[in-house]
Amino acid sequence: MKPAISTRIKRQSKSAGSDANGTTVLRRKSKNEVAIKVLKKFRCAFRLAKAHSTTAAKRSLVTSAQLTALCELAEHPGIRVSDLASALALHQSTISNLVDTLLQKQLIRRKRDNEDARVVRLYLSPAGKRIALTSSSAPHNVLLDTLEHLSLKTLRLLDRELACMLDRG
Repeated sequence: MKPAISTRIKRQSKSAGSDANGTTVLRRKSKNEVAIKVLKKFRCAFRLAKAHSTTAAKRSLVTSAQLTALCELAEHPGIRVSDLASALALHQSTISNLVDTLLQKQLIRRKRDNEDARVVRLYLSPAGKRIALTSSSAPHNVLLDTLEHLSLKTLRLLDRELACMLDRG
C-alpha cells in the first residue's frame, strides 16, 4: 500500500512541474483560477449595482449619482458639500462637478452659511424636491448594503487586501 501512495505523490509532483522560483505550475494555475472567479464576482456585483441604480434614475431623467445626491439632500437639507461627499463616498472634486450639474439643471440651490461664509450649504429647489419625492424608492448603494452585512473582521481584511492590490497596480 505504501508504494502506491508514494507513486501517486511522485506522479502528481511530476505533473505539477515547477518554475525557476520553485513555485509549482499547478499552484499558480489554481491561484489564477481563483483570481478569475473573484474577478467574475466583482464584475457581477458591479453590474448588479449599476442595474439597480439606473432603473430609478431613468424614470426621473437624471443620472443615478444625481438622483442619489437629490435623495440625500431631501433627507439632510442644508448639508455641507464635504458632508455630501462623505455620505456618497465620493471624492470632493466629483461632488463639486455633480453639484455644478445639479445647479445648472436648477434642481438644487446653494447658500453660504450665516456663521461661516466659507461653508456652502445645499438645498433642493422645488424641481429637485419633486424628483426626489417622486422617485419610487430612494436609491441606495447595493454594494455598500452588501458590504455592511459582512463582519467587521471581514471588512477590515477586505480593506487591507484591496489596499495592497491597489498599491501594486
